[in-house]
Amino acid sequence: MTQATPASSTPKPRRPRPQVMRLTDAAARRITELTQRADSEIVGLRVGVKNGGCAGQSYTVEYAHEIRPTDEVVEDKGVKILVDPKAVLFLLGTEMDYKADKMQAQFVFNNPNQVSACGCGESVELRPAKIDG
Repeated sequence: MTQATPASSTPKPRRPRPQVMRLTDAAARRITELTQRADSEIVGLRVGVKNGGCAGQSYTVEYAHEIRPTDEVVEDKGVKILVDPKAVLFLLGTEMDYKADKMQAQFVFNNPNQVSACGCGESVELRPAKIDG
């Protein structure tokens, strides 16, 4: 009598984890300038999404003095972006740019998950990214 061979216990390889965000050269240069000019040690910029504004949500950008255990760390072009874990699905695939003109200078988010934006440009409507299983 022959015994059945047990199924292979080798786990199937995991697909590589996608990078949440990427930076343009202009954004990377600006982040480098900001971290070098800061009054205290900065490890990078923390990026997130908060509820509010006429379209429902807005992007947040602030100095990060430490890396939190739950942060999604994005390293691109020599700088670090720390993404709030609650914002990851809303920011997946986003390109962060920096634009400056005569009237204003700001980080701009080119986000494939953005459904709409308000007329003033201060808030956006986002949907979570669809993840293929």
